[in-house]
Amino acid sequence: MIHQFKFNNYNIVVDANSASVHSVDDAAYDIIAMMDNYIMQGHPADAVLNNEAAQCEVILAMRGQHNMSEDDVLEVIEDLISLNEEGLLWSDDPYEAAADDLKIKQSVLKAICLHVAHGCNMDCEYCFAGKGDYSGKSGIMDLETGKRALDYLVENSGSRRHLEVDFFGGEPLLNWDVCKELVRYGRELEKTHNKIFNFTLTTNGVLIDDDVIDFTNREMGNVVLSMDGRRETHDRMRHTRTGEGTYDRIMDNFKALVDSRTEEGAERKSREYYMRGTYTAYNKDFSRDVIAMADLGFKETSIEPVVSDPDVPYALHAEDLPQLFEEYEKLALEMYEREKKGEGFNFYHYTVDLTGGPCIYKRVAGCGVATEYLAVTPTGDLYPCHQFVGDDDMIVGNIYEGITHPETVDIFRAGNNLYTRDECKGCWAKLYCAGGCAANNYHSNGDINKVYKFGCELQRKRIECALMLAVARSEN
Repeated sequence: MIHQFKFNNYNIVVDANSASVHSVDDAAYDIIAMMDNYIMQGHPADAVLNNEAAQCEVILAMRGQHNMSEDDVLEVIEDLISLNEEGLLWSDDPYEAAADDLKIKQSVLKAICLHVAHGCNMDCEYCFAGKGDYSGKSGIMDLETGKRALDYLVENSGSRRHLEVDFFGGEPLLNWDVCKELVRYGRELEKTHNKIFNFTLTTNGVLIDDDVIDFTNREMGNVVLSMDGRRETHDRMRHTRTGEGTYDRIMDNFKALVDSRTEEGAERKSREYYMRGTYTAYNKDFSRDVIAMADLGFKETSIEPVVSDPDVPYALHAEDLPQLFEEYEKLALEMYEREKKGEGFNFYHYTVDLTGGPCIYKRVAGCGVATEYLAVTPTGDLYPCHQFVGDDDMIVGNIYEGITHPETVDIFRAGNNLYTRDECKGCWAKLYCAGGCAANNYHSNGDINKVYKFGCELQRKRIECALMLAVARSEN
């Protein structure tokens, strides 16, 4: 199975089963399309490529379309035969039979999302966490619960040395003193258990001050900053409980933190950050919001489509897809032009490595929800991930007793990989997407293996844009 698309004067061919990407000229692109038409009728690729009748038809077509000689066409076909033999074009799928075994490798815990505060000092209209308190399940994590959560992570991490903890909410800075004490406790555990903790903070920015900046720069590898782009976009959805916009309240805080993390002479090797926004029906021109963040000096950006009840005013719908596709393309083209001028910035969904990237077991096994990753509530309950918190039927245990609902964990361990999804096997983007988000599937369809089709459409477009940029960088 292959996928072909044209974008920004590049002709790109993706081999689905190997994730190989080829940038070709117009003639080769059309020859590949003709050969693929025969192959899609059920004929083996090697048989079609070597079939004299098929070759003759291609030769005749290319004479008319590209004024190519017979020898030139046969030379291209020989190249296609070589790529096929190397498993880089129309390749077989070697991973389906091994998918279950690859998933088993995700049996050891490596990360927790620590919900230190189920409460928030903002009132974002689209908040998946029920206005920050998870629909009435408010609470603040005490220090002993947090320590026990870190102990649980260490106890269940096996031989893994690098562990990850994300301070999350609600708004975690409402419980900042506990966050700091837990980092200090984690550093003690590193010494006694030969582990290395990577801490992350996800914050709305209202309470960022010099202490937050100094501490995160010393101790946290990443900070995720919630911002939706332009002032009018941000303030429409991210406001206080009294309806006031928060853009002006957070902007100086974000700039101070980002400037401090990007200056030379950082004390820790990893001082990453990224802006994380959400777009809705109110800003379907979201490329302007990403560019607005970049223009403010925020070079690490992300913006996600809202996932919501389809009946709310800000919901996105299938009829919006053409416009959203156009916005992703606009963003990619703007990034392309800025990179050529040495003014580039990064967009999370356009980050793809053509020479390496995630190892194959991660591509096939997908997200480590409930197996490698768990969310911990302020009371110590365990959920498969932060987006399942509040779904009572998805609780898997607690940090004191461990996994008390193994049958729920088994849903993810035994039935949550690239080949258990109902539509992933036949999708050209599968090895770039890795099966998508189980929580989005569950909340939209009631089943982690029934794909969230709207999200799939957007993901495929983002991958096309990312591949175009990667090809452009490799050729320039």
